[in-house]
Amino acid sequence: MVNPDEYFGSKAGSVWSALHENAGMTITQLKRKTKLSDKELYAALGWLACERKIDIHGDTPLLFRFALRE
Repeated sequence: MVNPDEYFGSKAGSVWSALHENAGMTITQLKRKTKLSDKELYAALGWLACERKIDIHGDTPLLFRFALRE
């Protein structure tokens, strides 16, 4: 059985690392950098958002830029 905290936590960790290196990344940039699938990337962003670790900038979902909270 897969432990959800470990599985999704590791995906969130990949996104966190990418944002730590380059603030203000789009979905496309994050997908390219992390090599996560769409579903994995959105789950990871949701995880980080629930933990209040990221900010989302912009008005258009496809053009959102994600950055770590300061």
